[in-house]
This record gives sequence, structure tokens and C-alpha cells, in this order.
Amino acid sequence: MSSLSERTFCLYTYGCQMNEHDSERIAGMLESLGAIQVESVEDAEIAVFVTCCIREAADVRLMGQVASIKNIPLPSGSDLKKRMICIGGCIGQRDGQKLIDALPHVDVVFGTQNIEHLPLLLEEAIQEGDHRVETLESAATFSTDLPSKRVHPWAAWLPITVGCNNFCTYCIVPYVRGRERSRTLEDVVAEARSLVADGVREITLLGQNVNSYGRDLYGEPRFADVLRGVSATGVERIRFATSHPKDLTDEVIALFGELPNLMPALHLPVQSGSDQILKAMNRRYTADHYRGLVDKVRAVCPDISLSTDIIVGFPGETEEDFQATYDLVKSIGYSQVFTFIYSRREGTPAAKMEDTTPREVIQARFESLVDLVQDSAHEQNQRFAGRTLDVLIEGTSKRDGSMCTGHSPHNVTVHAKLPEGMAIERLQGTIVPVRIDEAKTWYLSGEIIRG
Repeated sequence: MSSLSERTFCLYTYGCQMNEHDSERIAGMLESLGAIQVESVEDAEIAVFVTCCIREAADVRLMGQVASIKNIPLPSGSDLKKRMICIGGCIGQRDGQKLIDALPHVDVVFGTQNIEHLPLLLEEAIQEGDHRVETLESAATFSTDLPSKRVHPWAAWLPITVGCNNFCTYCIVPYVRGRERSRTLEDVVAEARSLVADGVREITLLGQNVNSYGRDLYGEPRFADVLRGVSATGVERIRFATSHPKDLTDEVIALFGELPNLMPALHLPVQSGSDQILKAMNRRYTADHYRGLVDKVRAVCPDISLSTDIIVGFPGETEEDFQATYDLVKSIGYSQVFTFIYSRREGTPAAKMEDTTPREVIQARFESLVDLVQDSAHEQNQRFAGRTLDVLIEGTSKRDGSMCTGHSPHNVTVHAKLPEGMAIERLQGTIVPVRIDEAKTWYLSGEIIRG
């Protein structure tokens, strides 16, 4: 019997969907060995942090949270001398032993390439009473080979690639996730079939750059083949993240008008509207090329919702550069924009770039862009008022337990009154028609249409 049997653990997950998927695999591994997942750290003998290092704030948050649980007593009945603290994910991969030096009460550090080794590292740390640190440069297997405990039985992450070959000058991901590797098309479709057989209604295909899927295996991208293969399984909803504009092909774009289960929502990070900044970022496309992609997508799917990422304050950004970004956002009409102030990451080329722009100037630019983004999101949502949308119900609203909440095909949050006498458990994981009565900036509200 594993020494982890009946040990309690909790998970803290930061960052991207790939980290969320890794956390599901970690939970699956630990539970397969008899461990029990709990919600509160007060009830946990083991705390596992799956981390992100894209922005500096993530480092600060991790240090604060790890420090904050140091002196929380173990749950009653535990025979451990102390709570076991494990740090994995991108910060674990990047820092390794440095984490132990900075946080001596951390017991295990593991990286992005060896999450399957966590149980052994944890057992050794418990038995020997000392630290365990292991990070690998590459992995022989995919984490998809591990057991999984999905957060929701009706929705699943399905990674098709890991790693990244793009080396955008601001981004640490290629250094902590490794070079891009693709799973075989047969493996991806087989897992999709298995998920559908298990009751999954929505599959989200994952990769640091899904559009370049297969280039390492087949010599050319075959993401369109993945979409067709997963669509043929009959799953009701398909989404994917994240796309790189330089690899979004006409063949993939055409599928938004052909595959009925490919949802009308596309996340297409632009990062900047300035060609000068895009070149400095090593993004390898121009603003006009990006606009052309949007035109093509809307030609085949006029009702599509677009979202993007934008960095404000990249080194050397002038007022003219920022205005080009502002104008691009205003002209495209996004439903959602994730805006970030540039965060310097050691080890990336951009970290060596000089910038003399005052912080208050960058902050003012950021705030003006946020105002524009809110206006755009509100405007985009008005098109849904009075329409009936199919909504995948996920649970009750955090603010009002009498309201259920879910997402529309366009990936917009939708709230609706629970039908009288109906428990949320009957609706969770089902797709129901909701008549939209009100369209706000970040959500829609309406009434479930009962047949």
C-alpha cells in the first residue's frame, strides 16, 4: 500500500488551462494511490501548488500563499510532523533548488516535464524527512497518459501539443514548457472518443499554439485534421486555445462555417497593434495580416465572438505604437480582451531591452484601453438580447443561489433563474435553451425555456 493512502491533499492552481489540466492529472494520480482531495488547506496534510511564471505577480502571490500556510496546524489525527508543501508547474521548472533556498519549509519541487514523479518524490520526502527537487528538460511521455480527475464530468481539457517553438521575446513559456511536441492524431481522436463515451459534452483542445499542431510529426500543421477528427466523435461542443495568428490557416478558418459542433468563439492573441512592437516581440505577423484573418473568420462565421490578449508598455512602446493598438481594438470589436502591463521576465530577450517610459504613462494607457474594452464587450453582447441561446449549465451563481449559470456557444457567461422546484443537480452538465432578456458587459441573463 502506498504511504499516501488516506492522506489528505489540496491543490492550488494558477495560470493557463494547461496548468488546470495538469492539476486534474495530479489529483487523479494521488487519488489512484488512495489519497483524498479536500477543499481547505486546514484539512490537508499535503498542499500542492501548480504555478505560472508568465508575470511577476504570480511569483509574489506564490511566495505569499506558501508563507501563509507555514504555521497552519495539521488536521487532527495526522501522524506527519509537518504539512508537506509541493511546488510544481512553471515556477518549479524555472527555479528548482532556488525555491528550497528561499522557502526552506517547502518539501518537494517538481517541474512541468515530470509531474508523474510527484507521488514518489512526496513519499521519499515523507519517509526521509528531507527535501526532494527534480526538474527535467524534456519528458518521454505526455501527461495525458496519467490518471485524471476532471473538475466537471461534462467538460474536459484535451491537450494536443505541449511546449512552444515561437520564442516571443517577452515570453518565458518555451524555457519552462520546452520545445513543441505533438501527440499523434490517432491518440487525440481516441481520447476524444473515450471522453464522449464517458459523458463529456464539451472538449477544449489545448496547446501553447494549437494551430501548429503536427509540424514536428508530419512536417506540416494538421490542426484542421484534429478538428475534423474530434468533431466526428459527436461531441456537442468543441473549443480550442490558444491560437497564434501566424499559423491560423484558411483551412482551419473554413471549419468555423462547416463543423456544427465547433463553437463560434475564437481566442486570437494580437498582443499589439503596432508593427514595430510586433517585430520587437518576434510575433512574425503584421497588424494588417491580423485584420485580414479577422475578416476571413467573420466571412465564414459572422456571429463569432472574438477575444484576444494585449500587452501594454512593452519596452520601447511609443504613444504612436499604443494608439495603433487602441485603434485596432476599436475597429475589430472584441467580446473580451485580456489586458496586461508588460512584466519583465529574466531569461527572455525582452528583459534586456531598455525602456524609459514613465510608469504613470503606461498605467494611463492601460486604463484607457480597459475602458475601451469594456465598451466593446458591452456593445458585442447587445446582439444577444432577445435571442434564445443554448447554454451549458455549470452550477449556481456565486452571488445568488437561486440563479443557475453557464456558458453560451459564444463563451459568454449566462445567468438564469432556476425553474421552480428544480434542483441544480438536475441541470448541471445539460444544455438548455435560455431566452436572453438582458445583456450586460460581462454576462447575459434570461429565462430557461422549458419544453
